[in-house]
Amino acid sequence: MSTDQTPSKSPSPSPSPSNELIRFENVSKRFGENTVLDNLCFSVDAGRHVTLIGPSGSGKTTILRMLMTLERPDTGTVDVNGDRLFPATEQQRREVRKQIGMVFQQFNLFPNMSVLRNITEAPVRVLGLGRDEAEERARGLLDLVGLADKAGARPAQLSGGQQQRVAIARALAMRPKVLLLDEVTSALDPELVAGVLDLLRDIARTTDITMLCVTHEMNFARDISDEVLMFDSGRVIESGPPERIFSEPEHERTREFLGAVL
Repeated sequence: MSTDQTPSKSPSPSPSPSNELIRFENVSKRFGENTVLDNLCFSVDAGRHVTLIGPSGSGKTTILRMLMTLERPDTGTVDVNGDRLFPATEQQRREVRKQIGMVFQQFNLFPNMSVLRNITEAPVRVLGLGRDEAEERARGLLDLVGLADKAGARPAQLSGGQQQRVAIARALAMRPKVLLLDEVTSALDPELVAGVLDLLRDIARTTDITMLCVTHEMNFARDISDEVLMFDSGRVIESGPPERIFSEPEHERTREFLGAVL
């Protein structure tokens, strides 16, 4: 991961290392008078696990939502795997989105569909996968997340932790290059948090998926991250390996934030 606040001189994609998967260049985003991202520049290499930390409102979730094209930047460019996400046509954005999976704070499962159908719907409709192949993939993922016996259940019949496991399986069913995790345990009862975090630790250890994670679970961030980015007022104010960020932060704002949450 690298950060750089040097203004861009060209609207075309910048030359990038072959291992670079995500690049934000001079990205700004405002909601009314509130600047959420302020000329943000950073990149993430393929296969890396990067955690975004910082106070609420510092722009972390906006970054994930931008990668899912749920928000658009006011200025700047976003590239994924060498393809331009912003600015781009809607068709181009749809193609890039196929490479990205996201697990939200709320589970966002389709209540009228079975667990199996929740997982197969996007691979069939978006990727054009055959129904049989999609179901085989989904059953394998349900086994991975410990819910092999819940394929025919509806979401309302599951606990919150089980629903979030289904949401994780649904994201993985697209075989994404990038997995976005947005405070995935914040809506769970405390006793359910550990199981979901253990599952994500296993995914981080056993796959080559690039992970971009927003969380207030600092022990989890320490465990899975190759790099931690500290955000404040829409900018990266400090970045580094988790052992340094959590043990010897250099920026006073980082020390204040960690002192409040650890």
